[in-house]
Amino acid sequence: MQPEAALGELVVTVNRRNTERNKGITNSQTMNSGELLKAACCNLAESFETNPSIDVNFSDAISGSKQIKMLGLTSPYILIAEENIPSVRGASQAYGLSFTPGTWVESIQVTKGAGSVVNGFESISGQINTELIKPGNDIPFFLNLYGSTDARFEMNAHFNEKISDKWSSSLFVHGNTRVKKNDMNHDGFLDNPLGSQINIMNRWQYQNLEKGWIAFLTARYMKDEKQTGELDFDSKQHKLSTLKWGSELNTDKFDASTKVGYVFPDQPYKSLGWQNSFSYHKQNSYFGLNQFDITQRSVYSNLIYNSIISNTLHKFATGASFMYDDYSEFVANYGNQNFDRTDTSYGAFFEYTYDNADNIALVLGGRIDNSNRLGTFVTPRMHLRYNPWEKTTVRASAGRGKRIANIFAENQYLFASSRKFNILNEGGKAYGMDPEIAWNYGISVSQDFTFLGKNANVTLDFYRTDFQNQIVVDLDQSARTVNFYNLEGTSYANSFQAELNYNIIKHLNLRTAYKYYDIQTTYGTKDLERPLQAKHRLFANLEFSTHEHNGSYWKFDATWNWLGAQRLPYTADNSAENQLPSYTNPFSTVNAQVTKVFSDKFEMYVGGENIGNYQQHRVILGADNPFGSEFDSTIVYGPIFGQMYYAGLRFKVK
Repeated sequence: MQPEAALGELVVTVNRRNTERNKGITNSQTMNSGELLKAACCNLAESFETNPSIDVNFSDAISGSKQIKMLGLTSPYILIAEENIPSVRGASQAYGLSFTPGTWVESIQVTKGAGSVVNGFESISGQINTELIKPGNDIPFFLNLYGSTDARFEMNAHFNEKISDKWSSSLFVHGNTRVKKNDMNHDGFLDNPLGSQINIMNRWQYQNLEKGWIAFLTARYMKDEKQTGELDFDSKQHKLSTLKWGSELNTDKFDASTKVGYVFPDQPYKSLGWQNSFSYHKQNSYFGLNQFDITQRSVYSNLIYNSIISNTLHKFATGASFMYDDYSEFVANYGNQNFDRTDTSYGAFFEYTYDNADNIALVLGGRIDNSNRLGTFVTPRMHLRYNPWEKTTVRASAGRGKRIANIFAENQYLFASSRKFNILNEGGKAYGMDPEIAWNYGISVSQDFTFLGKNANVTLDFYRTDFQNQIVVDLDQSARTVNFYNLEGTSYANSFQAELNYNIIKHLNLRTAYKYYDIQTTYGTKDLERPLQAKHRLFANLEFSTHEHNGSYWKFDATWNWLGAQRLPYTADNSAENQLPSYTNPFSTVNAQVTKVFSDKFEMYVGGENIGNYQQHRVILGADNPFGSEFDSTIVYGPIFGQMYYAGLRFKVK
């Protein structure tokens, strides 16, 4: 028998979205490196500008740092991990997201609601996991150069070496600096800090797939220095004096981690993994006359075993974990006190997964932990995925989280004010207060469909977080104080999001979302909206790329954000010129970027942020008398700097 004809090569090309909703059981999205390149994305804190599930806000008018929110709750309630090892927590909570350069990131997984018990008991509103570039998949050399009109300059260089068929190593070098003083609103204070950062990471990967072994060894050192305050502040002359108001934040950080995994060659459903990490974080800082120093030494270990029960419809993960945190904390704004403590916890977990590979999947997880401060407690979590009909997915989740609030480290932006700090509880496990405990539960419905022959997706999410106890940060009793106390009343956060993704034409994609938040807490005796939180938000992102010709093409991206009115903290006991209205006015911002890809080795990009040039009218109260009783730089709800434009290039050796 002879064939009558031979078929030629058939090539099937699929354009993957830069952000994709995972097909798994949890309500998760994966942002790949293409999504991270759609904006300046200089560090992890700035990588969520194009993701509607995460809200990005400035935390204050002094440090220039950005904070993120998920389901309306700030980052301390989000478990932020690096390759499934908790990373941004404790002393690094305020600025830790800015310590991971965007070019180091391979992908980011964003999970709404209660996460897996495998990763610990602290997450409440969600989990964010960052996957770094793997040495085994890296290219020999990568260079990224960046500069902006606010005098920020960055350099990223990656070097990779395939040492053998089993060993690979990568060296990542990052440096950034800001050298120019900017005061666009003419209040006499820097809009963003001067400073520099050097960040070096070395990764090793061992891979022997024939025998089932894979291992990673990572070590990193970072030094970050920031200086801000009045325009003519000189730290050598004015530090901790009343001559000029200024601030410095100097951070040294060292991390080392290992990950070892073994997959049984004859039983690929069975695996064993062991994660270990050590972290040293030291921050010396002052804000005017308020000195704040903190050092944290942490050890983390997690042993995970995966297998099946009878068949692959029934899977489980089980293991044990250990956490150790040693804190040394000095707070001049609270009676020159030292708040030193050591927290330890160890626990075991079990997570069962049922998946019929058709229309229903269920995860039931629980862990039991013993902590020297939290006692012995149980953490239950549940996730459900159901496909009632084709292209429709319903997900539900519920779970409990528990954590110790590091009230000074998490709220250190408040030191950049004249507010007096008051802790109103005594007898608790940390700072005289009890741990925070909350339940989170939610439902998500996702529908895929075609419209005018093009693919589209609509997703509706609703989540609610109920606090059994919360450390209330109360700015509403007086403009002169900030009070910390255990919740006496109710505190909840309702979050609703409607998101549409649509492929308008080939290479032209639209992502748009509406978000509604109902977040209330009992402050003193009154139930009030959470301050500096917009009830209504609108988001739209449009991306387009031209057809590729000889490896060359253009990419265009634009993002629009609209924020509704936000409640402002109480300022009525200030003098008239330092009083603010009860609510802000709505405003919107536009970011855009154009990238020219010349080849798979070289590309250039230009872009702008806040192109509409919206600026918050009054950023710092009492700026003319920074050592007076009404000085406050913490009530920030919008952009400070105004328009910012940037340009850069990327060069690769493959």
